[in-house]
Amino acid sequence: MNCKKILSIAFCVACALCASAAKNPKYVFYFIGDGMGLNQVNGTETYLGALDGRIGIGELCFASFPYTALGTSYSASNGITDSAAGGTALATGCKTYNGCLGLRPDSVTTITSVAKWAKDAGMAVGVTTSVSVDHATPASFYAHQTYRGKYYEVGCDLAASGFDFFAGSDFLKPKSKDAAAPDLYTLCGEAGYTIARGYQDYQKKKRLAQRMIMLQSEDASKVDRSALPYAIDRKPGDMTLQEITSAAIDFLYAKSPKGFFLMVEGGKIDWAAHANDARTVFSEVIDMDNAVRIAYDFMKKHPDETLIVVTADHETGGLGLGNCDYTLHTDLLKYQSMSAAEYSNHLGSLRKRLGEGFTFDAVRKDLTEHFGFWSAVPVAEDQEDQLQRAYEAIVEGSDKGAESMYAQENALGNLAKNILNANAHLGWTSGQHTNGYIPVFAVGAGAEAFHGRIENTDIAPLIGTIAGYCKGNPNDKK
Repeated sequence: MNCKKILSIAFCVACALCASAAKNPKYVFYFIGDGMGLNQVNGTETYLGALDGRIGIGELCFASFPYTALGTSYSASNGITDSAAGGTALATGCKTYNGCLGLRPDSVTTITSVAKWAKDAGMAVGVTTSVSVDHATPASFYAHQTYRGKYYEVGCDLAASGFDFFAGSDFLKPKSKDAAAPDLYTLCGEAGYTIARGYQDYQKKKRLAQRMIMLQSEDASKVDRSALPYAIDRKPGDMTLQEITSAAIDFLYAKSPKGFFLMVEGGKIDWAAHANDARTVFSEVIDMDNAVRIAYDFMKKHPDETLIVVTADHETGGLGLGNCDYTLHTDLLKYQSMSAAEYSNHLGSLRKRLGEGFTFDAVRKDLTEHFGFWSAVPVAEDQEDQLQRAYEAIVEGSDKGAESMYAQENALGNLAKNILNANAHLGWTSGQHTNGYIPVFAVGAGAEAFHGRIENTDIAPLIGTIAGYCKGNPNDKK
């Protein structure tokens, strides 16, 4: 470790110790926008400003916090991190290799998270997400696995964690390959967890629950157990990140008089950015901000006892705000009514419904309705030709589609999204992660410790020190 790094760590810990000397916050919120780089935040605020009909920004709650920092995101093995290594760095204050959860790069030595430090200090602990509860980022706070894809084993770690509240869409793989092994629902029940299916079910079961796992309805999981629907695609009855945050606060506040630690992940910012779907990305950032607002409202009632930190594990997509001249037209994104992935599904349903009436004229009308094409959004002649060829490929059965990490789109849905991006003057350099700085925003008791350029591994020890769970990083002793 070089001298600069040693001084940086010492300075950060000193700041945290000074902050905690005044009063340790009882209530700690740790929000992680998966894939939410600087331009995902700035782009969302630019979009909100454009919706108001002006050049400038419409402020997000968390981006208006008084203390900010820039964080690095590289992993121990790669210049560009994945979510497992990135999540582990944010959770434990230690870097590891891509794909690894809660272990040193030696694949043997376990490292504990700030959630565990909080639990050991007597706090109630919650780990929540808009994707599955065993996905990489939430798993980084409780699991110890050499590979993030060991979903059943990760679920076993969840059951053994002793944390008080979990929430997300579902378990990805609740059954083991070993037929004799119990499924994860049974295992969690034996560990004292009550499983609630949705917010209303949570309300019915919370009083008698020792520990809680809040998942979406079984019907919703039959459609997609991997995540909650995108905010832009949400339908009445879908579980939301706002409901998850409200339920977590409610349960944890009642659980321990000493206070609580709550991690909330906006997991699908990353998914939409992998697909280069700008409108869906911005909607997901807004959706997470709405969850942050719930925490901020809680802080108003406990102003001297609450710390809120908002950050990201990495940037996804290499989002560029401007790709031609000195103009942006992010206001045009408002004409997109659903994610590109959902629009691809919609086209399949439209074809079944219209039968022989599924003509290009019908598709043109549908694109006008759902993307504003030809009415509010200009479509060049060559772009219209591309759209027609993509339509013909669907009809002829030759459509090869476009696949991103978490979505399968047909060529027409993918093209529609790209045409809208081009008109908005937004560009993407990648369908994967990048090494862009991660933003850090903080407010509340001890928030002044978050400033300047820091490592992603500084954040958890700072939180732990400020909140009085520890001094520095307990994992440094390992």
